Parts: sequence; structure tokens; C-alpha cells
Amino acid sequence: MNIYIPKGYRFAAVHCGLKSDPAQLDLSLIVSDIPAAAAGVFTPNLVCGAPVQVDRNRVPGNGFRAVVVNSRCANACTGEQGIRNAEEMAALASQTVGGAAQQGLVMSTGVIGTALPMDKIRNGIVAASEKLTASENGFLNASRGMMTTDTKEKYVTKLLTLGNSETITLAGICKGAAMMAPKLATMLAVIVTDAALEPVDAQNLLRNSAEESFNCISVEGHTSTSDTLLLLANGAAQPTPLYGDNLELFAKTLRELCIELAVKIPEDGEGASHLITIDIEGCKTREDAKTIARKIAEDALVKTAICGADPNWGRIVSASGTAGVIYNPKKVSLKLNGFELFKNGEPIPFDKTTVSDSIRNNRKTHILLTFGEGNTGIRFWTTDLTTEYVRLNSDYTT
Repeated sequence: MNIYIPKGYRFAAVHCGLKSDPAQLDLSLIVSDIPAAAAGVFTPNLVCGAPVQVDRNRVPGNGFRAVVVNSRCANACTGEQGIRNAEEMAALASQTVGGAAQQGLVMSTGVIGTALPMDKIRNGIVAASEKLTASENGFLNASRGMMTTDTKEKYVTKLLTLGNSETITLAGICKGAAMMAPKLATMLAVIVTDAALEPVDAQNLLRNSAEESFNCISVEGHTSTSDTLLLLANGAAQPTPLYGDNLELFAKTLRELCIELAVKIPEDGEGASHLITIDIEGCKTREDAKTIARKIAEDALVKTAICGADPNWGRIVSASGTAGVIYNPKKVSLKLNGFELFKNGEPIPFDKTTVSDSIRNNRKTHILLTFGEGNTGIRFWTTDLTTEYVRLNSDYTT
């Protein structure tokens, strides 16, 4: 995969002692050399982390210079000291590269209820500032520094040619593998672009893109305290704020980047052996489709059936009926990996071994459920539920 780095950004990550293994990066720094517009989408959880509270009060806005991210400690449920620590992190990140205290943003992920070891954080920010680079390696290291139970770094970059033939670049990194449910999840994501955007446009575009991407993934239905999605736009490649057709082109590319980035999270779900794509079609409203999709995605019986390569279509159809959406069961049809199992409310004969093998022999599973109630649908992503997931989450802090 080609990696494209937007102009005017530098990246770094270091091990500052948050993780026990010195070979693992645990603090990332993302810097815009030009003050950038910023927008953000955050967890709706009432129990939210200190970094979420700090960033919410700052974006959307102009003039941002840095984002600092630490792993291993969520800085959530840590009281007023947690707020002070988050504000200090953001200030240090910006001031280290010549910005003002209010020009920094902060993100944290990890265990809830633990105070940040600020001496380590302070030293880490200084060390990271000395390693800042516009190279691919710096970009990849920044994505690794925010990882917790992720097994690999997650990133997407894109080039976009505007109507005036100018080329701009978008690059996104994220982390997440579990405690995952819309709206947003235990995920952190930073997207940077060298296009220029008005803060209000950046906020609207980011919110709309999140609705079709990060808000359409779930691992087990638990919305975290720390979820943050940030967008920075510094205008280094194209200094005039986008508008009209060029803004529409940017919106389309941002949406595509967010979808690709979001899917990487359930694809790397804790202990997962399958990435499940759920297409819901024929609903009256998008909200109806999303409600049904999420119900299926988070149903333990559906998830364990896929884990065991069991084409038990009854679990899927039954789960849809408990979503609270009114529909006519006689109009419902279901395909699993392209095999028709249920049509217009009645079962269809099929070879169970063939369908089972299609699940067992492929990491990706596709569910298509149609309702015949309207013309609206949605695509949603989830994982299966494995014994490895239970093991990972049963001893997370012990």
C-alpha cells in the first residue's frame, strides 16, 4: 500500500514507560507546521475521559498545532486532576513545537481509573518532539504509539485531484480492537490533510463521514469513555478553503477514507476469526436499517454461529425481529455469503456443508438481509465471538 504524507505535517512516537515492554511505542505526537483548522467527533458516553472533555471545548476551531496521544492509560474517571493532566499534555505538545497552550489537542486510551504518570508523559512529549519527521516511518510509528490490544497499525492515505488540477492529500491513523460500539467505540483516530477547510465545514464533513463509518462498526456493543475522531486541515497544499464542487470531492474522499479506516478495527477485533459485513436493504428509513444491523451485529448467538461456521439463519432472522423495528416477516429474505437461505418469510433448501465451508474457509463473512418495506439500507461491520476474545477481556487488568 502506497503511503502519502500530507504537506506540512510531522509525526513521531516513543516509548516513555507506559507500557512494560521498552520495544513498544506508547506515546505519539502529530504536528502541523502551519496552524490548522480542527474538528472532532466524540463518545456519547456520559462517563467520558478527561481528554474528551478538553478537546470538546476546543473544536471546531482554527490555529491548532499538535495532537498528543498516549496508550495504556485512558485518563478517564480521574477527577479534576485528570482534566489538569490532559490540559498539560495538550499544552506541552503544542509548546514543544512553538505553539501556544490552547493550540494542542490530546487523546488517551487504555485502562480506566488510573492517573497518568505525568513525569513519564512530560519526558515522552519532549523526546517525541526531537524525533518529528515527515517520513513514512514517522507516520507509521505514530500509528503504532496509540495501539493497545491492536495486533497491527491501522492507517489509510489518499490523493485527491481537485477541479483546478491541484492535488491534496489525506492521511488517517486509528486504533481499536474491542470495547467497540457506535456511536464511536474504544477507538482513537486522527485524520490530517493539507487542504484548507473552514472549521464549520470540517465539522460537518467529519460528522457525516463518521456516521457512515466509525458509527457502523461494533465488536461487542460497549461504547467507551475515550472515543475521539479528529480532523486537522492546514492548507499547506491548497490555502484557499474548499467550497462548491471541490468541497464535495473532498467530502467523498474523506468518507471513503473513514470507511476504510473504520473497517480495519473489527478486522483486527480482539480474538476475532471473522470480519462480518452486514448489508440491510429494503427498510423504510436509514435509522430502521441501522437499528436492525446493530442488533444482529451485537447478538452473541449470531456471532458464535459465525465463529463455529454454523449457517444457522434462524439466529439472524430472529435477532432482526427483536430490534424494535416494525416490519412484515413475510417479506424478509436472507443470503449468507451469497447463498439464499430464507426468502419471503420461508426457508430455502440449501447444502449446509457448502455454506458452512464458505464461512470456515474465509475470514470474511457476508450477511444480506432484505425487508421489502422501502428503499433504504445500510452497511455495518462486526466480528464473530471467540473463546480468545473472552480470554483477552477476562484478565485485561490482572
